[in-house]
Amino acid sequence: MKKHAIIIEQDEGNLSACVPDLAGCITTGRTVREIEHNIREAIALHLEGMRGDGEPVPEPHTAVTYVELPLAG
Repeated sequence: MKKHAIIIEQDEGNLSACVPDLAGCITTGRTVREIEHNIREAIALHLEGMRGDGEPVPEPHTAVTYVELPLAG
């Protein structure tokens, strides 16, 4: 099983998510749980489309981490 990093952003009224390793693979949802469900479907469809078009499927390579910075003030 492969793991893909996703980025979840808060928009006005909903959330959006994208997969950095799969350009154009995005979804929206109202909750993180809904986003997780929707992005799984989006990734599956995206990979299916790539295979159908004869494109190579890239290996996941994006790493995710957080950094903490002191508040300026």
